[in-house]
Amino acid sequence: MIQERHPDIGGRIRSLRASEGLSLRALADRCGLSINAISRIERGESSPTVASLHKLATALSLPITDFFETGQELTTILVRKNARRRSRGEGMLIESLGSGLSSQRLEPFLMTLLPGASSGEEAISHGGEEFIFCLEGEIDYQVDDEWHRLEAGDSLLFRAEQPHQCKNTGLEKVVALLIIQASDDEIRLSQQRHLMTKSE
Repeated sequence: MIQERHPDIGGRIRSLRASEGLSLRALADRCGLSINAISRIERGESSPTVASLHKLATALSLPITDFFETGQELTTILVRKNARRRSRGEGMLIESLGSGLSSQRLEPFLMTLLPGASSGEEAISHGGEEFIFCLEGEIDYQVDDEWHRLEAGDSLLFRAEQPHQCKNTGLEKVVALLIIQASDDEIRLSQQRHLMTKSE
């Protein structure tokens, strides 16, 4: 059993971009993020939200898990509660619950939203499936054109190619388990070619 290492996400993005022969401008045009934002991520000055990672992964035709590769063939990873990799946005905290397995398909996160916080101004979509389990508070989740209100104990599972986003419209903070699963198509595609936050 190996404790989770903190991969150099920015370095991985820079390496993957270079391997595709893409300039910062070309990648920015593909994913919709600014050149400055991508440059700051690559230099390790900031890290992307889950939504931004999906935009970058889609632009590079990669599964999101490729950004977390450490070079080791790990089969078991332990993440201590006080050693989680964290990313913060406006009223939002995302904590990684485990990454780094070889050919990993599941990405588990603990997501905390303060009152009024959201996952972003625009809905996102990506391959695979997504699962959300509300642990505390109430969270509004939009999938396609339908909104769902989840209370503590409620869960939602959906195909992630549908546009989706979440908001905390209540007066209490929301804590939720978020699990993203890459699709088999994304894995095969990777084999063929594949709100900025402050990281901690």
